[in-house]
Amino acid sequence: MSLLYRQGFLLLTLFLISLPVQAQLGVRQIHQERSLYRNIIVTEDSSRRCMRFTITRRNGQNQSCRFLENPERLVFPYAKMTLSSLLVQDDPQRILIIGLGGGTLPEVYHRLFPEAEIIISEIDEAVLTVAEDYFDFEETEQIKVDIGDARVYIKRAGLRGEKFDLVIVDAFNGEYIPEHLMTEEFLEEVKMLLPEDGMVVANTFSGSRLYDAESQTYHNVYGEMINLQMPDTGNRIIIASMQELPTRGELRERAEHWRERLRPFGMDVSDYVPNMSTEVDWNTDERPLTDQYSPANLLND
Repeated sequence: MSLLYRQGFLLLTLFLISLPVQAQLGVRQIHQERSLYRNIIVTEDSSRRCMRFTITRRNGQNQSCRFLENPERLVFPYAKMTLSSLLVQDDPQRILIIGLGGGTLPEVYHRLFPEAEIIISEIDEAVLTVAEDYFDFEETEQIKVDIGDARVYIKRAGLRGEKFDLVIVDAFNGEYIPEHLMTEEFLEEVKMLLPEDGMVVANTFSGSRLYDAESQTYHNVYGEMINLQMPDTGNRIIIASMQELPTRGELRERAEHWRERLRPFGMDVSDYVPNMSTEVDWNTDERPLTDQYSPANLLND
């Protein structure tokens, strides 16, 4: 091997090592912008397109992804876990989703319930624009987006006497859940929007240092709740209902009913039933989160 060849090979090796991991994996950035609230980055590889939020210099995590060849199939475990809540409330006709991302959840619920009214509360107008431009999201007669703080929207909706069969809390700004959307006061405001058979579903973290406090906060407001955690996901879904929760046997029966309807989204809902637990697995002496006490920064530790 000639000296020139060896030098060229060495330079190429050093260049490849210096490339970001994403570039080495064939991931290319197709959009980036700085909004009032965060950096919004859209990336794409051979199989999927993703939206990522960052607040600080950390890379952040993908907030929303879609498969390019099969957009209906869900990418993230948390989205599939969220759909398992249909085993508790199976016919929501008025749905409030806090957090838009790429629009995955509202689109899925629209496919399942085409006549349902779906309102998304999204604080960042730039996220809506990116979802429209890069993820084919669009508002329709049945799907509307309200730009503003979800806490404000919920307060005003409560004053208007509005009700939602299902409220999904999917608020994630890139590094943590906004602390004012985790407190007892917030959950009480959400509770005011729920009818007798209404349900709230929250996407959160299984390994958070706030696990005990967050669990106790939801339990204080809603009583018994379903805690869904799946191995190796890092996510957990909290399901709280205004009516009595179904038994494990009832969940299994309902899973049989929903299995084929949910299969196109890349899931077998029966797989989630064994992990849907009402067991109190947290320290009940933990101080609940309130508007005066909500150390949400611990979510990053």
